[in-house]
Parts: sequence; C-alpha cells; structure tokens
Amino acid sequence: MFDIGFWELCLVGLVSLLVIGPERLPKAARIAGFWVGKARHTIDAVKIEINQELHAEEMRQIVEEQKAEMQNFQSIMDETHEATEMAKDELINLDKKSL
Repeated sequence: MFDIGFWELCLVGLVSLLVIGPERLPKAARIAGFWVGKARHTIDAVKIEINQELHAEEMRQIVEEQKAEMQNFQSIMDETHEATEMAKDELINLDKKSL
C-alpha cells in the first residue's frame, strides 16, 4: 500500500525529536507503539471474525445443498419403494391366478 523506506522513517524521527523534545520522546514513542499495537490487535480480531463468518456461511450453503440432494434421493427411494410394492402385488396376483 504505502512504501515507507528508511529515509522517511529517519525524517519522521528527526521531526518528532525536534517537535516533542528529547525528554518526552521515549514516552511519546511508547504511547504511539501502544496504540498502534492495539489497533493492529483490533484489526486482526475483525479479520478473524470475518473469516469465521465466511466459513460458517459456506458451511450453511453446503448443508442446504446436501439437504436438497437428500430430498431428491428420498423421492427416488420412495418411487423405488412404490415400484417394488406394485411389482410384489402383481406377483402375488399372478400367483393367485395361477392357482
């Protein structure tokens, strides 16, 4: 994104040294580091939560697809069961007629 090199960091350090002063610079650097770390932690937590939500949504979609496939399979099984029952009834009727 941003390309910050060594010389840019040196310039920022020099300006901050001149503006803040050598006595307060270490404390200011600690505070800045603390807030940068806190911001990074928050951003990482948001990224993790977004990834978890995306994964959960993908899993829901997979479950819905499998549910639809299972309904299709169940209808095929029902049709097969009906066909075998009809064939069994026909065989019983043929057997009764032959007797």
